[in-house]
Amino acid sequence: MLYLSTRGHPDRKHFCEILLEGLAPDGGLYLPERYPQVDAATLARWRGVFNGGASGGYAALAYEVLSLYIDDIPAADLKALCDKTYTEAVYGTAAIVPLKQLEKGFYLEALSNGPTLAFKDMAMQLLGNLFEYELARRGEELNILGATSGDTGSAAEYAMRGKQGVRVFMLSPHGRMSPFQQAQMFSLMDQNIHNIAIEGVFDDCQDIVKNVSNDLAFKRGYKIGTVNSINWARLLAQVVYYFAGYFQATTGNDQKVSFTVPSGNFGNVCAGHVARQMGLPIQTLVVATNENDVLDEFFRTGVYRVRASADTHETSSPSMDISKASNFERFVFDLLGRDGARVKALFGDALAREGRFDLGGDPVFAEAAKHYGFVSGKSTHADRLATIRDTWTRFGVMIDTHTADGVKVAREHPNPAVPMIVLETALPIKFAETIVEALGREPERPEKFDGIEALPKRVQVMPADTAAVQAYIAQHCPRT
Repeated sequence: MLYLSTRGHPDRKHFCEILLEGLAPDGGLYLPERYPQVDAATLARWRGVFNGGASGGYAALAYEVLSLYIDDIPAADLKALCDKTYTEAVYGTAAIVPLKQLEKGFYLEALSNGPTLAFKDMAMQLLGNLFEYELARRGEELNILGATSGDTGSAAEYAMRGKQGVRVFMLSPHGRMSPFQQAQMFSLMDQNIHNIAIEGVFDDCQDIVKNVSNDLAFKRGYKIGTVNSINWARLLAQVVYYFAGYFQATTGNDQKVSFTVPSGNFGNVCAGHVARQMGLPIQTLVVATNENDVLDEFFRTGVYRVRASADTHETSSPSMDISKASNFERFVFDLLGRDGARVKALFGDALAREGRFDLGGDPVFAEAAKHYGFVSGKSTHADRLATIRDTWTRFGVMIDTHTADGVKVAREHPNPAVPMIVLETALPIKFAETIVEALGREPERPEKFDGIEALPKRVQVMPADTAAVQAYIAQHCPRT
């Protein structure tokens, strides 16, 4: 399996090359040359693997999916990495991603059982093990530069802390994460973890990461890699739980399901797109946004319009306070028939020049819903509060603010004949202030996080300046 750039760069690379690289040399994102196809017989076999108890389960399913895309890691090693990653000890349940049925045909898929209580752990734990494996195999080191709006950072740092050959430099928007999210990251004292709070919004952090990745001399000189969802390996790991959700919600391999995904950066729902392209019987992929509704606007109108930092709302679902959906380029690449030159013109030129592009008048826009199954919706703070209250009152289930956005929008797209699975994004404790506002009570806190907000913190506050971040990296790691 070889990988290509969404912007048409002629190089084709194997998985382990792009694992450590991040963006392609032309600024594009990597995708496989083709999506492996999964037929009914394979789905039936995978269902057996997933339900196979001690000899199967989530780790075995992960191996089946990943092995279709990774041909430069020996099969036994890849299986061992999956077995090491997806364990009951790490996720607190043998099912790893159990479904919670709220009512007939309506489910939550629990993705927040990992070390940092957010769905990002599902991919990041694997990524940490893949990085350590490949770096040891090469005898190299890697400096990871990432951006987070809340959950990616802590998931990456908990996955990479203490890993041999890996340093993490994580950018976050200063003062814009919840107190719990900040404490999870900033209280880590591991010497290979560096937290940098940027005076700006998440999009400023993400821009710095992309600027550094596009500075090829610096990137190569300091061995810069990424754990953001622009890294294909992370998105690939997320594909697995779409299959796991499907097998739990259905009994036959000819049944369809729909998924609703709270989304700001388009990474989580892009994994659903990949699963659907592989042949998973997904009827609809529902994109749920908060007040930062860039993606909802596109799927309604065909206009992709990036907001300036000043126009990016600070909301009670802060991990989705994003106005530049970096993974969206992957979907547009498929939508435009994998025309790399046109994608480069849109994402490289039009966005830089005008901050927007419009596909509303293009015949391909109708394909977003018709062929690829996408619809969307928006949720506000008032919607969030109402949905949290309703879910608690009716079902006795407490959900976080982002999952509430998903539940609200999912209910706007009912189909009694097709089960709906809402992807849970985090546990409520990460956004306790809004839970208290909605329910008048504190959410449960896992014992290991008692008093985390009071722990000493190690963080460097910096302006939104690429050169300043590069200077900090250079100061804290040797040039190769």
